[in-house]
Amino acid sequence: MILTVTLNTAVDLTYRVPALTPHASHRVTQVIERPGGKGLNVARVLAALGHETVATGFAGGATGAVLREQLAATPVRDELVETEGPTRRTVAIVDTATGDTTQLNEPGPSVGAAEWTAFRTRFTELLDGAAAVALCGSLPPGIHVGAYAELVRLARTAGVPVLLDTSGEPLRRGIAARPDLVKPNADELAQLTGARDPLRATREARGRGARAVVSSLGPEGLLAATPEGLWRAAPPAPVKGNPTGAGDSAVAGLLSGLVDDTPWPDRLTRAVALSAATVLSPVAGEFDRPAYEELLSRVKVTEEGAAG
Repeated sequence: MILTVTLNTAVDLTYRVPALTPHASHRVTQVIERPGGKGLNVARVLAALGHETVATGFAGGATGAVLREQLAATPVRDELVETEGPTRRTVAIVDTATGDTTQLNEPGPSVGAAEWTAFRTRFTELLDGAAAVALCGSLPPGIHVGAYAELVRLARTAGVPVLLDTSGEPLRRGIAARPDLVKPNADELAQLTGARDPLRATREARGRGARAVVSSLGPEGLLAATPEGLWRAAPPAPVKGNPTGAGDSAVAGLLSGLVDDTPWPDRLTRAVALSAATVLSPVAGEFDRPAYEELLSRVKVTEEGAAG
C-alpha cells in the first residue's frame, strides 16, 4: 500500500473558455469537478497505475462532503480526518485557444489542535503496512510550519520511505528531517538554496538532508541527484496542454518506481512520461494513457555525473 498525505485538500474546478480576457465576461464551454490537492492527485494517478493507494489528510464542511463523495468513485481508499472548517476550492481556467491555464487557490480551513492530534494518530496507524508515503502540498492555516518535518520523522521511525513535495519554510524544515526524496521545482530550489543553476541547486538541496532530490524543470523534464548518481530526464518534445497536476503525476511515477525498486533512470522515465501525459489530459490527477505508454520509449535520460 502507498499512503499519500494532503493536509490542504480541495475540490478542483476546471473551467474551459475559448479565450481568457481580463476584465471581460466569459462563456464557459466545459466544467470539470474533481477531488484535488497535490496528494490526492498523486493518489489517483498511482491507483490508475494499479497500486493500492490510501489517502489521508483533512476534509470538512459541505465542500469536504463533495470531495469525499467524488473520492468514493475512485479506487483510492479514503482515510481523511474530518475538520470543522470547510475544505477549500481551487479553480483552473483553461484558455483553449492558447492552452494557457490560470489558477485560483483558496487558502483552506483553519485546523485546530485537536484535529491535528487526530490526524497524527490516523497517520501513525496508517504507516503500519505502508510501502511508502508521500507528503504533498501546502499547509492549511493553523498547522505549524514544522508539520512535515514531524511527519517525516514519524515515517522514518516506522521504517517507511518518505517523499516530500512542498515549498518555502515547510520544505526547509522538512528536508532537515532527512526524507528519502524531495521533489521541488526550480523556483522552490532557488528559494531553498539561493542557487539559480539547477544542477548546483539540486546538489546543494541534497546536502541539506534528503537522500535524493529530483528537481522539476517544467517542460524540460527532471534533474535528479541521488546516492547512485546524477541524471537528467527530458520528454522528446515540449507538450502543449493543461500543466495543472503534471508535477503530481511525476511524484506518482517516482513513488511507483520506488516501491517497484526500479533503477533510477527507469523511475525518471516513468515520472517524465506521466508528467507529459498529464499535460495532455483535461484535468489534474489523470493522464492520457496511450500518450504515456508511447512516451515511455522516447524519454531521454542522460547521466550528468557521479553521486556526490
